[in-house]
Amino acid sequence: MNILVTGATGFIGHYFVKKYSEEFTLSSFSFQRDNFENLDLIGIETVIHLSALVHQMSGASAEQYEKINIKHTIELAKKAKKSGVHHFIFMSTVKVYGEETLLPYNENSNCAPEDDYGKSKYNAEQALQELESDDFIVSIIRTPIVYGYGVKANIKNLVNLVKKVPILPLGSIDNKRSMVYVGNLCHLIECVIKQRQRGIFLAGDDAPLSTNFLIELISKGLNKKVSLIKIPFFESFLKSIKPSFHKRLYQNLEVDNTLTKERLNLKNPYTTEEGINTMIKGEAQ
Repeated sequence: MNILVTGATGFIGHYFVKKYSEEFTLSSFSFQRDNFENLDLIGIETVIHLSALVHQMSGASAEQYEKINIKHTIELAKKAKKSGVHHFIFMSTVKVYGEETLLPYNENSNCAPEDDYGKSKYNAEQALQELESDDFIVSIIRTPIVYGYGVKANIKNLVNLVKKVPILPLGSIDNKRSMVYVGNLCHLIECVIKQRQRGIFLAGDDAPLSTNFLIELISKGLNKKVSLIKIPFFESFLKSIKPSFHKRLYQNLEVDNTLTKERLNLKNPYTTEEGINTMIKGEAQ
């Protein structure tokens, strides 16, 4: 099967190409480095569109998100459809649902994105579904936080914090946050490719984690002892000075992907503990 991957040098793309290069015939395209006008999709059966401007903690403009996440996606999909590509897989995000919530999101939850990143991904989803036809299948995969070897941003920061600080004021955090190991996500992509199923799919490890249990798994993987203590007023202090950080440490963002698992007959090949260990110690593919 001939597959084109965009974002092949990114975190998810790099893993997928390395893992599945012998199973599929893979080629790549970069909107940053390659000329879109010269992109030839004749003979390509499936496009996996991973290239995106991801959520920026330091902020990015709505125009940047629109150009990269919507315009590029639509241009690529139109060219793919015109070239006879049968299957277009789009990597989206749970941010299309909104922000943290007390109830788990599922494949059929209402979408109400709140930031420019989530809105751009949702608008791209809508545009792709309008292009869909009997001969052009669109599959949309929504992910929570993806982690694994080489990951950056919040998870990397938390690992570095556990490495350096033996006592953390994060005791008694009993929240629920869903994550997905990159190996489990790429296995889901593999199933979608082989089964050629259209629609919305939701990625996730088998169970959500509390912040405390995540730190426990990280410290175990690092072979370091970390003490978690509860300090009065620390949570309210953190919320006032770093609301985004507080949200990710204390609040819930849970997904229930039962429908996805049933549709694809999907079983995650890796446990969360295995995923955390390979994130810390390196991949063993």
